[in-house]
Amino acid sequence: MKEKLNNLYKKICTFLKVHKYTIYLSIPFFMMDFATRLFGYKIEFFPIYYPGPLVFTCVWIFLFLGIITSLKGRGSKIAYWLFFTLYFVLFLTNSIYYSLTSFFFSFNLMLMAGEGSNYILDTIINANPLIYVVAVLILIVAIFVYKKFPGKTTFRGKRLGIICLAFVVLHTIAPLSLGFANNHLKWNNFKNPRNIYNTYSDSNKSMRVSGLFEYSFRNFYITFVKPKDKINKEDKAFLDDIYNAPDNKQTDSYTGLFKDKNIIFLQLEGMDTWLLSKKSTPNLYNLMKHSLNFKDHYSIYTGGGSTFNSEFAVNTGFTTPASYTENVYTLNTNTFNYTLAKLFKKQGYAVNAFHMNSADFYSRGINYKTWGYDNYYSLKDSGKYSDLEYELDRQLILDKTFYNNMFKKDGKFLDYIITYTPHTPFTTQKEVGQLVAQMKYGKDNVPDLSEEDSAKLMVGETDYMVGLLIQALKDNGLYDNTVIVAYADHYLYTINDKSVLDKYKNTTGNLINHTPFFIWSSDIKPKNINKVTMQMNILPTVLNLFGIDYNSNYYIGKNALAKNYQGLAFFSDYSWYNGNVYVENDEIVGRGKMSQNKVDAISKQVQDLYRKNDLTLKYDYFKKTK
Repeated sequence: MKEKLNNLYKKICTFLKVHKYTIYLSIPFFMMDFATRLFGYKIEFFPIYYPGPLVFTCVWIFLFLGIITSLKGRGSKIAYWLFFTLYFVLFLTNSIYYSLTSFFFSFNLMLMAGEGSNYILDTIINANPLIYVVAVLILIVAIFVYKKFPGKTTFRGKRLGIICLAFVVLHTIAPLSLGFANNHLKWNNFKNPRNIYNTYSDSNKSMRVSGLFEYSFRNFYITFVKPKDKINKEDKAFLDDIYNAPDNKQTDSYTGLFKDKNIIFLQLEGMDTWLLSKKSTPNLYNLMKHSLNFKDHYSIYTGGGSTFNSEFAVNTGFTTPASYTENVYTLNTNTFNYTLAKLFKKQGYAVNAFHMNSADFYSRGINYKTWGYDNYYSLKDSGKYSDLEYELDRQLILDKTFYNNMFKKDGKFLDYIITYTPHTPFTTQKEVGQLVAQMKYGKDNVPDLSEEDSAKLMVGETDYMVGLLIQALKDNGLYDNTVIVAYADHYLYTINDKSVLDKYKNTTGNLINHTPFFIWSSDIKPKNINKVTMQMNILPTVLNLFGIDYNSNYYIGKNALAKNYQGLAFFSDYSWYNGNVYVENDEIVGRGKMSQNKVDAISKQVQDLYRKNDLTLKYDYFKKTK
């Protein structure tokens, strides 16, 4: 036995000696994978020391090294640098993007390259500096092992073929390290690594279970290559049962309260709860104090595309899938027969949308047409404004084209206004923050304010626009016949100094998404609504207030003013909050008490709502309905 162990030891030593340079080549690849996952250490799922992602990483590195060592001379060295450069870029991209947004990069975001191009430099500058330290270290190691690698003098085609075949076999077997799958549309998706691998619906968890190389490959495949599935009998029956069921909505004392009034939606960029105050935003604060104020509201979106995701929810009554940017481009031609715009148009309203950015930004030109808007007006498309000037929210009112199309006197109108000014970067030294500071302090006296004070200053520009809006309504005799629906697209997750959020938002988990939402009319009796709401509640609530008939089965959320509304907000990881308890992974987090049976029942409700949502969008269910 001892002799056998000695022989085995000698064989291992001989193998390592013969292949030491090949082993050296693997080091920078392992470093990139490990560092990427390590930078996401805050993700409380599938710890980095679990074997699953390492299995995938070893399989991919086996392929890389097999190709490199099978090629001849310069070819092997070119292959090495091609593989290294590709994944070095992906390592940096994922790490930097996660540092800013707390989400790993998804290839879906490439479809929104124009949307993020203005902020690339700021993202790079404000990323965790440790990323660049590690990047330099990896690069040094890569150069060192490259210089040590002698290359091969002959092309070994047979060896290459065997390696590729072995890779296919190993790659097929590798997912078994993640266990077995179950129904991915159920809650278990967020507990089961194999489900996450199958769907790739969550970038953070997908990186955790797969590692950098498998994540990148599979994410690319699912984004650009994988064909869409046809609806199966089970999914069709599930949706048919929901949409063919009797409508159980109820009328209430608010039904038809605003019938035939004009309506203006204000989607407020980054208007976090701590920014909306009497001092910083007096106009908005005054509206809120004289409104139906939904004090326990949650804008559930963060990360790339979160602004548009809110627009999607408010306009369609559905939430974006867990792959949070997919809807921007791949769902922009879906059939939505019961949108905000289409239902108001049936009541004789002119419906128009107004924003700074161009129609191709988030594919808004297509999406807003799909939703039924008459026009999407863009200051940038007008060509009148420079990149800095168009970012000031006041131009939404001061621009003559916008003004003339917003305040119509001949008939009813719905205006959907998307603000911009309190947007990253939060500084007085450049971009919109600098412009706002110059207006307040003078061009030669701009102070270098902190992110917190810059955000408070910038949000004042949005408030100034709201003041202009109110005055315009008065000037045009529309003040007493117009309703304003105001809500934030997301909390201020883009601020780099997270201690600011800790200072103002004492929350648990996803409850940091707490944001303003209120509905104002000059003749309404102010009231605080304390039931929990989210973006999907806005559309049915507004339809009820305007007395517009709708089928409540056709939306995810319910009318928040109904007597039988229980109050519920749920998030992309299936966690939820009902005003009493916040639940993650079927367990109550923080304060509050509830029986486990009740917790399980609400969790099942959330599961079914997500299943309804995702299947409806996936299969474009309403396409058959005219």
